[in-house]
Amino acid sequence: MKTPVELNQKNLQQIGNLLPVPDYDHSLIRSEIVHIGVGGFHRAHLAYYLHLLKNIGGALDWGICGIGLRQADRKLHRIFKAQDHLYTLIVKHPGGKIEPEVIKTIFDFKLGTENPEQVIERMAAADTKIVSLTITEGGYNFNANTGEFNFDDPDVQHELNNPDDPKTVYGFLTVALKRRRDKGLAAFTLLSCDNIEHNGHMLRKMLLSFAEAQDADLAKWIAREVSFPNSMVDRITPMTTPEDIEILARNFGVQDAWPVTCEPFIQWVVENNFSNGRPAFEKVGVQFVPDVAPYEKMKLRMLNAGHSVLGLLGALNGHLTIDACVEDELFASYLCEFLKKEAIPVLGEIEGIDLTDYINSLLERFSNPNIKDSVSRICAESSAKLPKFLIATIHENLAGGGSIKFATLVIAAWCYYSDKQADENGQPLEVKDAMKEQLHQAAKQTTIDPLAFIKQKSIFGNLAENKQFTELYSKMVRSIYADANIKKDMIDVMSTK
Repeated sequence: MKTPVELNQKNLQQIGNLLPVPDYDHSLIRSEIVHIGVGGFHRAHLAYYLHLLKNIGGALDWGICGIGLRQADRKLHRIFKAQDHLYTLIVKHPGGKIEPEVIKTIFDFKLGTENPEQVIERMAAADTKIVSLTITEGGYNFNANTGEFNFDDPDVQHELNNPDDPKTVYGFLTVALKRRRDKGLAAFTLLSCDNIEHNGHMLRKMLLSFAEAQDADLAKWIAREVSFPNSMVDRITPMTTPEDIEILARNFGVQDAWPVTCEPFIQWVVENNFSNGRPAFEKVGVQFVPDVAPYEKMKLRMLNAGHSVLGLLGALNGHLTIDACVEDELFASYLCEFLKKEAIPVLGEIEGIDLTDYINSLLERFSNPNIKDSVSRICAESSAKLPKFLIATIHENLAGGGSIKFATLVIAAWCYYSDKQADENGQPLEVKDAMKEQLHQAAKQTTIDPLAFIKQKSIFGNLAENKQFTELYSKMVRSIYADANIKKDMIDVMSTK
């Protein structure tokens, strides 16, 4: 094999002989999107939409400055610097076709952990029109039970007393908006791209809660001047593996230290509510609508919840990837029954969407053998995901007299997963969750108190007080602990009326 060409601006022309590369010019950039949380999803989604728009001659004056606020962002910062902020997006089709393409919509990347001031100044600069975020559900710092801002966080307490030394996203946003106000600059739009229902409303509520505690006058200005459009985002983007890097080098001759892989499907539905301009994303397929809520709820309660159903049950069975779960007929049937009998009934009518077709599209996407989305990724941070994806559906079905059995088994499986941190064959599972220890300690008490796990009110609300739920959950969790045979339990659920 020939030595692969290292990805950087100097080699871009040479790489153009191997795979598609962009030809737009960063020197034209006059308007910025500052993006917090430059993970794989951002690079496969918003950054890619901007790439598509630039490729047709639009938004040539727009670019993205990435921001990292975690110590873990240092690795990407180092790689981006070496690669002149270029990266390869590898689209993997179900039939086996692989399409890599170089993207360069990100022109800079700054670390808030290293130099907070440069991040504040970038956000406060006149050229910054939009600040977008993919910080995961856990990054919004709200109590899942009350929906209120969590002021107990030590970094938040530090920021309230030291406004010019931010640690969290709210500290950075608040001080940057204060400087814009003091300079007489227009406010930027705050655009959440995270899988949270009413994500714009949630971001607005959390930021205003923080700002009111820090500077009440500034909070009033933010409430009046800043737009927070809700958005629904969708594209399956697995974690990059060493094999992905190797395939790109071996089959395409390009050495990229951190490419991004994704499925062909992509969707973005956004409320057209921007305070300081935006790129014409509608030219490349983004839907701008008056109200995102129905589309948002559909995606969270079907795609995201469906992932968690497969992930947690599949983890206990020993499946390693989502496509392996769907290849297993029992898992595919269980997912379909959950979607039809528990998810769809809480959605209502959604204009322009056939929900049966949507289920079929999910099965096709989940079964893509080239994506191989890991079960461990799907199960990561379940404490932040499940309250919005799955537990909310249980609450609504309980209130409306609907079925809860399919989702309840998933919660029982999550308890066993959190307790044993191993599958039913004793193989260890990699549990990644900010609440890992709390989940583990609660789940450990299950053999003494079957309801111990669901008594965590910040996650489950008052489910432990609902007799219909607790009777079913207790039965299911006892069965899992007794037999450690998740397939048997799934068959039992599907066979009972």
